Amino acid sequence: MAVVFQKDNRSGITYAYESISHWDKEKKQSRAKRTLIGRVDDVTGEILPTKGTNKTKNTELSGAAKRGPLPTIEISRNFYGATYLFDAIGEKLGITGDLKTCFPNSYKQILSIAYFLILEDNNPLSRFSKWASLHLHPYGKDIPSQRTSELFSSITEEDRYNFFRLQSARRIEKEYWAYDTTSISSYSESLRQVRYGQNKENDLLAQINLALLFGEESNLPFYYRKLPGNITDIKTVKNMLSDMDFLDLKKIHLVMDRGFYSEENINSLYKEHHKFLIGTKISLRFVKDQIDAVRDSIRDWTNYSERHDVFTTCVPIRWDYTQERPNKEDTLKSERRLYLHIYFNSEKAADDEHRFTNQLLMLQKELQTGEQKSEHTKLYDKYFEIHSTLSRGIKVIAKQEAIEQAKKNYGYFVLISNEIKDPKRALDIYRNKDLVEKAFGNLKERLNLRRLLVSSEQSLDGKLFVEFIALIYLSYIKKVMQDENLFGKYTMQGLLDQFDVIECFGRPGHELRLGEITKRQEELYKAMGVLPPTSL
Repeated sequence: MAVVFQKDNRSGITYAYESISHWDKEKKQSRAKRTLIGRVDDVTGEILPTKGTNKTKNTELSGAAKRGPLPTIEISRNFYGATYLFDAIGEKLGITGDLKTCFPNSYKQILSIAYFLILEDNNPLSRFSKWASLHLHPYGKDIPSQRTSELFSSITEEDRYNFFRLQSARRIEKEYWAYDTTSISSYSESLRQVRYGQNKENDLLAQINLALLFGEESNLPFYYRKLPGNITDIKTVKNMLSDMDFLDLKKIHLVMDRGFYSEENINSLYKEHHKFLIGTKISLRFVKDQIDAVRDSIRDWTNYSERHDVFTTCVPIRWDYTQERPNKEDTLKSERRLYLHIYFNSEKAADDEHRFTNQLLMLQKELQTGEQKSEHTKLYDKYFEIHSTLSRGIKVIAKQEAIEQAKKNYGYFVLISNEIKDPKRALDIYRNKDLVEKAFGNLKERLNLRRLLVSSEQSLDGKLFVEFIALIYLSYIKKVMQDENLFGKYTMQGLLDQFDVIECFGRPGHELRLGEITKRQEELYKAMGVLPPTSL
């Protein structure tokens, strides 16, 4: 006879069983009969009797354990299918293990709130109690509003960064990481980093900015950073690089849009030996020179990419690298290799010209009616001449040469990289960057983070972290749905609803019993890379 211990991953309770082995002559293998003794105290290790200790469990164990629900200690009936899916995803991605390492006393609460945020689309946390009473979830109990605030406040900066380190180590080493920022409005006047800045959604409230790093092949986020609301995109790159050094990230590959371009940022990326792909403004002198050089040849048929519907070419150039060295009181200068990818799209050219024509018409009417706007003064001077006489009134004459010069590069866009030579591959990677924008959409819409309603820095930091955990699960599910072409049949909510209707039933001392699972639900579990649950 032996005592066997088995832990329930959902409730966190470890149970003790009396196990008696015997030889099965018919099946010619060793079998075991287990009887529940009680639950194990986490602190003392003592085995405490439960209500089910007088009932025997006659389950015979085969060589491999079956996958499915573990024992319960009370009579219950809960929804289980979706939380089972999240449990399996958490194990697969290492989220559960990493959270347990970093937050041993609260990881179950973090997971339960993250599950709630995913399943209850755009619902406030005040609805958690109702959800928790209907679902089997990692924490297994209600988390009242006060406890939620305490949980958020207990999540420290050190613990978050330890989690980022663990998650980043799981990412593909050679994949590009998409980096972008978004603004999140706030009603609070007490948060230090809430500032008025350039709101990306034209919201008039003060805001914080949120920066996010996303793996382009895994399609999973693994790092975020909260920033003051008045910090521009260009200024975030240097701090982000410092954070990467702190996280001990190696072989970094970054993809960013043109809002992050500056000579200082490019020099910083070269200095740290990071690989990059960045969108660049076509108004830059060195870019305009290269566009002029290929203008007559880029539209050759051999340069056309049917997949992207663009004409493209790559021009190897040299970057004038500079590095300030305060200790030596000098500036290091050298040349570095850079690939300039130039693209032309006729549809984009037509759209650009149409937009410019409408702008010129607006400016002309403002001048003719005398309703000039101060913010348009430079545009008036650039594109029009104004003549005024007593007999003929105001006469507005367009500067045709300036207009033609403005239209000259319509339809062109440019990327630069210190690694990627193939312009088509560069465009594939860059266009996949929009997954960050979609992730921001998930945070603001589905996870109810459009406007902050917290009043303390600690609560804000903790809430952002739990929202980030939920975002990892959503990102995984979304990628699988895209890979398996499930969006043609389901919305995200529709798919989750397919799982969320599966129930489980519990009796003291017995394994949880699952309700019926349809063949379609089994197929969806498998599509998600998860074995369907089974009753023991």
